[in-house]
Amino acid sequence: QVQLVESGGGLVQARGSLRLSCAASGRTFTSYTMAWFRQAPGKGREFVAGISWTGGSPYYADAVKGRFTISRDNAKNLVSLNMNSLKPEDTAVYYCAARVRGSPSLTGVNEFAYWGQGTQVTVSS
Repeated sequence: QVQLVESGGGLVQARGSLRLSCAASGRTFTSYTMAWFRQAPGKGREFVAGISWTGGSPYYADAVKGRFTISRDNAKNLVSLNMNSLKPEDTAVYYCAARVRGSPSLTGVNEFAYWGQGTQVTVSS
């Protein structure tokens, strides 16, 4: 079992940047493929980015490709999401998620067993 706690959300103007962090505790962090999802008001939860247990093979949703970067630090049990050129449509609650190994291109909500509580990101126009 792994516990996930997100931080770093907030209010930012369009074209600004934010960095989200997810701290993991519990079983060996390198056992897990990690991902970020988001959920906007009135919409379903959607995949944003995923990264393998080695830190390689990052995979992105088309909507964020070229603007967001996912990374992980296995020594610190951290996974981060750098978000640049933010748009109002990026406004959502962002969730950190984990699954035992598996491809970082797995994008389904049901593929991930462990979730954080979420952090709000609001982008004003």
